[in-house]
Amino acid sequence: MLPAILHGIILAFGLILPLGVQNVFVFNQGVSHLRFIQALPVVVTAALCDTLLISLAVLGVSVIVLGVPIIETSLMIVGTLFLLYMGYLSWKSTASNPQPDGEAFSTKKQIVFACSVSLLNPHAIMDTIGVIGTSSLTYTNTEKVAFTMSCIAVSWLWFFSLALIGNKVGKLDNSGRFIVAINKASAILMVMTALYLAYGLLTK
Repeated sequence: MLPAILHGIILAFGLILPLGVQNVFVFNQGVSHLRFIQALPVVVTAALCDTLLISLAVLGVSVIVLGVPIIETSLMIVGTLFLLYMGYLSWKSTASNPQPDGEAFSTKKQIVFACSVSLLNPHAIMDTIGVIGTSSLTYTNTEKVAFTMSCIAVSWLWFFSLALIGNKVGKLDNSGRFIVAINKASAILMVMTALYLAYGLLTK
């Protein structure tokens, strides 16, 4: 069972470490809120979404769903449009106004946007299916459960740590310049991801 646990931990870290829209958004919310507890909605939502994707990948359900062309295409279109919208909002942010509406995201907004950047990113879903789902096929029974739970545990630990670090950094940034820089970088990343998705749609 230990090899399965270690495999799950190493694999999950390898997938979650690279800079992506989901990571940037969680970190950004940690920076934007004065208290860490205020960023918990985005942390829990992102972790739950990853738990869902990992579970579906291991069960093989996601392979069946994404095997239907119209579902995959619809997901990519919605994901592209949403990322462009998120990029626009992030680019409009200023040092004195971290979010376009004048305040850090409310609980409802955190949940909605976290679900969107987690579940509307076809490439993240494909990575989950292609890597975690495929890797889980080498295990059965308790070993498969151990592998799956290890991947899920890494996801939860990562998002909590990311938001907590963001919160600490935000408190040190009295000028607000760091928040603006993060928002600009986030906007560029989102737009680039959206363009990549659009390119994938046009070349299918």
